Order: sequence, then C-alpha cells, then structure tokens
Amino acid sequence: MPVNLVAPEASALAPIAGVELGVARAGIRKAGRVDTLVMRFAPGTTAAGVFTRNRFCAAPVRVCREHLAATGGRLRALVVNTGNANAGTGARGLADARRTCERLAGQLGIDANEVLPFSTGVILEPLPVDRLEAALAPAVADLAPDHWVQAATAIMTTDTVPKAVSRTGRTEAGAFAVTGMSKGAGMIRPDMATMLGFIATDAAVPPALLSKWVREAADASFNRITVDGDTSTNDSLVLVASGAGELVLADESSPGALQLRDAIFEVATTLAQAIIRDGEGATKFITVDVEGAGTPEEAAAVAYAIAHSPLVKTAFFASDPNLGRLLCAIGYAGIEDLDVERVDVWLGDVHVATAGGVHPDYREAEGQRVMKQAEITVRVALGRGGFATTVWTCDLSHDYVSINADYRS
Repeated sequence: MPVNLVAPEASALAPIAGVELGVARAGIRKAGRVDTLVMRFAPGTTAAGVFTRNRFCAAPVRVCREHLAATGGRLRALVVNTGNANAGTGARGLADARRTCERLAGQLGIDANEVLPFSTGVILEPLPVDRLEAALAPAVADLAPDHWVQAATAIMTTDTVPKAVSRTGRTEAGAFAVTGMSKGAGMIRPDMATMLGFIATDAAVPPALLSKWVREAADASFNRITVDGDTSTNDSLVLVASGAGELVLADESSPGALQLRDAIFEVATTLAQAIIRDGEGATKFITVDVEGAGTPEEAAAVAYAIAHSPLVKTAFFASDPNLGRLLCAIGYAGIEDLDVERVDVWLGDVHVATAGGVHPDYREAEGQRVMKQAEITVRVALGRGGFATTVWTCDLSHDYVSINADYRS
C-alpha cells in the first residue's frame, strides 16, 4: 500500500488550455490494459525536457532529444506506451520510435519532429510497434482536456495509484494553471528515477526559460529521490507551455514569472514525493535532511549514503532503531576528513548521536516510537559549513523483492 497517497480526483486536476489527452488499449504487454497515451498541444506550444544519464538510454529518449533540438522546442504531440521500454533494441528500436512519431503526425496533420515518443516497461525486448500504431487512432479519438486521471493511469507500470496534481494562480499579468503527472515505483534513483513526468502550463514561456526551469525543477525534486539506487534507461521529464492562457512571459523578470516558477516546482516536488510514497513495497516515507556540509556535494553524498543503504532501509521496514547503521552510512559517504566528534544525528524529534557516539539522553524506546511512524525524518548535522540538501526515500521490504522477481510474469 502506498504511504499516505491516494489517487487524485478528476475534479482536483485543472484542465490546461491548449492541451488534450487520450488513452487506448494496445495490449503491448497485457491484453485489455490501457497502456497508450496521446497528448495533443495547440499551435505555438513550447517544450523542454531532461532525460536519463544512463548510457544505455532508450530509443525514445534519443528521438526526443533529436526532435527538441530540431524544432527549437516546438511541440504539437507526444505518445507514451507502457509495458515495453524500447531500450537495448538497437537500430530497430530507433526505427520503431521514429515510425511511431510519423504515424501519429500523419493522423494529426503535423510534422513528425513535432512529436515526442516515450516508452516504459521491460528492457531488451522489441517494441510491438504494430500494436502501438493500432492504438493511436482510438487514443486520438479519446482526446479531451479533462482526461488527466485516465492519462496518469495509462502510463503506470508497477505503480499502485496514478499520480497527478495541479496548481493555479493569479498574478498581476494574468491567471495561470499548472497540471502534471508522473509514473514510477521501482528502479528509482537520481538522474533521474525510472520515471516519466509531464508537466503542462497554459502560460506562454520562451523555450530557453522552459529549459532552465525544467532542469532546476528536476534537480529540486526528481533528482532528490531514490527507492533502490538504480538509474533507468528511459527517464524523462518534459515541461510544456501551451501559451493558450492569460499569462505571457518574455523572460524570468516578467511579471508573474516567479509565481509560475514556484507552482511548477511545487507540482514537480509533489509528483516526485508521490513516486517514493508509492515505491515498490514501501511502508515508510523517509526524509533525509543533511545540513552543515562543507560543499553541496558533501551534503548529497551523505544523504544518498543513508538513502541507498539496504541495512538502513531494512531497519526502517522492521521499525528497528538499529541506528548505528546511520552512523556507518555517514562514515563511508566519502568525506575523508570528516570529524565525527562534530556530527549530530536526529531521528524525528529524538537526538540520537553526538560527539562521536550515542547522545547521553537517548533512550531506545524513543527511537522505537519514531521508527514505528509511517513518515520519518532523519536529520544529520555535519558541523563543517553552511550547505544542506534533502533526499526522499522509502524502506526496503519483502514485497520489493517479490515485485521485482515477478516483474516479467
């Protein structure tokens, strides 16, 4: 069961002017499953994206990069399939991704390089492109501005609930809306997770500013989560601005730009945290706050050492205050000149370690009380400087092993 996460209500998701969504059943991996999404955007829509750094990046990722570069960020449609990642598929995979774009472009009367393709699912298997192409027409026929819940459901793999959220606002320069959705539950690690994320606004935003914001939003959200330490081949986050609303930005100093940026970041953070709350087999949502680092890299190294540690994560699953595992992770994080006498560690509101050892007032019953909670914060003060970071993770349960052992079943 996800940790304090429920499926969104359709009424809570703001339609975005200039954006339509439609879904269909292609039967790519499971017969009868809704597994195909098409999104259509109004003329003048701009987009920017960030993608996986895995060198075995999937064919759709390569095509997305090519198309965004070729159009300068102009976008009219995207297509998503689940059940097959079209990764590790060589020249055939690239041809299939490009062919899918061409087929959808033909149906919509647009250029193929104005279409972005996305895939998620099993790696190293050919994409059943004929089935995907057959689902395009039904997905186009289903296009509507209020199909965000259906769309978020269609892109799920091992997710247990769809993930979507909206923010709206009014500025001196006009009103705006932001709605986004994501998928991901396993193979989750920064740069980014095995995730797809799509965030759309009705504001008009120049491509250069979109590109800056999508990188910053990813760094503050999707690049701050980890379930299992694995970086996927297909990670993609796309930020889209339809320009069909009231707010028009020329640059980051334009009236209303700060409010829109904040809303985009809120949506991205909420979606990223939703991925952790729905992590495969997760029973705990864990926030790791590291402060007092000498550099940003030091803060991140300590946070990820804790968040990636199987021993730490299994202790959280068991609600076992075996807190020496936290100190162990901090110690091997790679800070060669770390003075452990200056390190302090808190578990929730309980000060558990100081001056190189257990805090004199710490009692295991207090640690046990915190460990039993569904949401837990680990706070580490390194005593080295003024840099800090936050990473979100989950525990590691028996169900994680079972889900991944049966992934292709």
